[in-house]
Amino acid sequence: LQTGREIDTLSIQIANLENQIKEDIEEQKKTPMTTEEIITTPAVETPEMLELESLKKKRDELIDSTKKPTELSPEEENSIRQKIEGEKIEGDLRREVSGNVKRLKDIQSYRGSRHAKRLPSRGQRTKTNSRTLRGNVRQTMGSGKKSVDKK
Repeated sequence: LQTGREIDTLSIQIANLENQIKEDIEEQKKTPMTTEEIITTPAVETPEMLELESLKKKRDELIDSTKKPTELSPEEENSIRQKIEGEKIEGDLRREVSGNVKRLKDIQSYRGSRHAKRLPSRGQRTKTNSRTLRGNVRQTMGSGKKSVDKK
């Protein structure tokens, strides 16, 4: 839903810029120029034109999040694939994180020692919490009666 709104706002911005550029061109046409000035004047891209191009590229890169995978065009699939390939995912990310933890252990930092002891490494209390790292072992008393062995 967010992407659809972004596409709409970009389309509005593009329309506004196109109108502004058209008005600028019409104003330039009103001023008389000699043929020599027309030939010698290079085609200059105004900042508005550059912004318009960048907005169009950004709009084309966005994919509507409300579309189902079966509705995607091949170009949209390829753009999604390229974006995902640019990020670290799955095994690469796990390898990087484990390498960072191993580095902390190797240099014998405080955080590394906490990782080695399987304790929280970011300053959390350990008397009552930290069940995730220590294992969810909770020993409670029960009723206080001991079970009697039958003979």
